[in-house]
Amino acid sequence: MFQHSALRYTALILLAVGAFAQAVTAGYFGLEVLTEILLLAMLVLALDMVAGFGGMVSLCHGALMGVGAYAYAILTTKAGLAPPVALGGAIAVTGAAAWVIGAIGARAHGIYFIMATLAFGQMAYSYLFEAPFFGGDDGMGGIPRIDLSLIGLDLNDSRSFALFCLALLGAAYGAAVLILRSGLGRSLTGVMHNEQRMRALGLTVWRVKADVFGLSGMIAGLAGALAAQHVMYISPGLLAWTVSGEALVVVILGGLGTLVGPMIGAAAFVILKHEVSNVTSHWHLVVGVLLIAVVMSRANGLFGWIEARWGARLERRLSDMTRKSDAEEITTDA
Repeated sequence: MFQHSALRYTALILLAVGAFAQAVTAGYFGLEVLTEILLLAMLVLALDMVAGFGGMVSLCHGALMGVGAYAYAILTTKAGLAPPVALGGAIAVTGAAAWVIGAIGARAHGIYFIMATLAFGQMAYSYLFEAPFFGGDDGMGGIPRIDLSLIGLDLNDSRSFALFCLALLGAAYGAAVLILRSGLGRSLTGVMHNEQRMRALGLTVWRVKADVFGLSGMIAGLAGALAAQHVMYISPGLLAWTVSGEALVVVILGGLGTLVGPMIGAAAFVILKHEVSNVTSHWHLVVGVLLIAVVMSRANGLFGWIEARWGARLERRLSDMTRKSDAEEITTDA
């Protein structure tokens, strides 16, 4: 079961305070970078739910994000629905698509599950690339943002939109924690550790995997709908397998199965991309070297490394306190 530690709470508070401060003080470019971080953090949060706690390493979460973006765009520009209704519809459509993928792929494991999700993602990409109704390779533009003028927020303003994304990321994180702490989340963890035993106990394993995959897809769909509103334009490139690959890299870089780690990884990835790209266009090489270093160190990402060091420090302190207490007892007895 997922649990928060003092270190994780501290990291969450620092991330939230840092993001809020950036949203309040940054200029236009800083706000655009912050929004990019928040959207990527939402996507990797969804991926960590299934990969870190269910062992379902997915290469279609980028495509699910794209499905959410296209669903929102179609519902607003072609169906004429109000943006808030379209947002809910996009989340529902993406969740349903993810549930189907999870149900079909639930009986596959390891590399076979990865390839199955990759195939689903590429099918969606190929279809949207060729479909005139969805704009083909030209994509779709003129996508409206949600109107929150009734509560005094103009989401056409970059600062307001960044704060809106930050609030929804917080809501998505809370939802992910509740799911993982629920009976469904505990069942998923049991399936990851011993699927045969959970099946012997009468659990419908494929249904557990499909349900969590669907819920994870809803968070990815939310990220996609927000991404569509961010640039007010979408294209099939949003569904390319490289988007899913980058999300997986960020999860591993931040710390698989921690929820907090992938969000730290998202911030590190985007900032590194923009800073290094100012020096060289080969910024992927730097990210690759960093990823190799993380993997070879056998640490669970950047946050996992911090957690391991923090845990070892607490253990040493506890051990020292125990020895000191024992020494005082011996002295007293003497």
